[in-house]
Amino acid sequence: MANIRTPDPGLKLDLAGKTTYGDYLRLDRLLSAQEPRSRPEHHDELLFIIQHQTSELWMKLLIHELTAARALVREDRLEPAFKILARAGQIQRMLFEQWSVLETLTPSEYLEFRSVLGPASGFQSAQYRALEFLLGNKDASALLVHRQSPEVHAWLERYLHEPSLYDEFLRHLARRGLPVPPERLDRDFSGPYEPHPGVVAVFRTVYADPERWWDGYEMAEKLVDVEERFQLWRFRHMMTVHRIIGFKPGTGGSSGVPFLKRALDVRFFPELWDVRTELEPPH
Repeated sequence: MANIRTPDPGLKLDLAGKTTYGDYLRLDRLLSAQEPRSRPEHHDELLFIIQHQTSELWMKLLIHELTAARALVREDRLEPAFKILARAGQIQRMLFEQWSVLETLTPSEYLEFRSVLGPASGFQSAQYRALEFLLGNKDASALLVHRQSPEVHAWLERYLHEPSLYDEFLRHLARRGLPVPPERLDRDFSGPYEPHPGVVAVFRTVYADPERWWDGYEMAEKLVDVEERFQLWRFRHMMTVHRIIGFKPGTGGSSGVPFLKRALDVRFFPELWDVRTELEPPH
């Protein structure tokens, strides 16, 4: 008997003049955006391009979600922010897991097309920089590489000068009556965040009585989740680079693995980590 598949009678097959799947997703633009430069084209360059393009798409969504979470914290609406941060965690998981695809690229395969990248480097990712600014790792010098793109530069400059997600959380805790040091609430937000023992004391209060401060306690743990996943992502990136190019310099002029290793020492929410050392058993 012939294997005949009959379309569902309700399927819309005449789509002339109507929005199609490809139209809605702009697949004409999306799937034509991969333009390998190696000649003859090397088989693995497409993998390299798609890996980084999909990372940028996930980062776009992560910026969208973290910006929304920050706005909710600013409005003292922590519980809706928890849902958004849970989604952010899943996006971070996708970013982490997809390194496993790039790790199938061997050193000899990458060397076949590495030269066509020129000075292009992930260090130049504006979205990665926006994520770091959103989470509090502020550095005005990071904008220098974007001087040739005025719109991108202005977009990043806004994130540089705005309070980070952590800054907004500290402001929220202060509005709740907790003694957050004033110098952490009213400062130049474009500068790097400096840890303060007074903020550690605030979190010690929250962690010592989670029932009283439950939403603040939960938010603190959500932020620790975000930072831990970000660090794991950084670590996986470093190991993938080490696996593929060893200790060669990066294409953008960085020292490569040592440069990525130094990033692992950067903390977004330092007092949330420091408070763990100071907590004591309840009496």
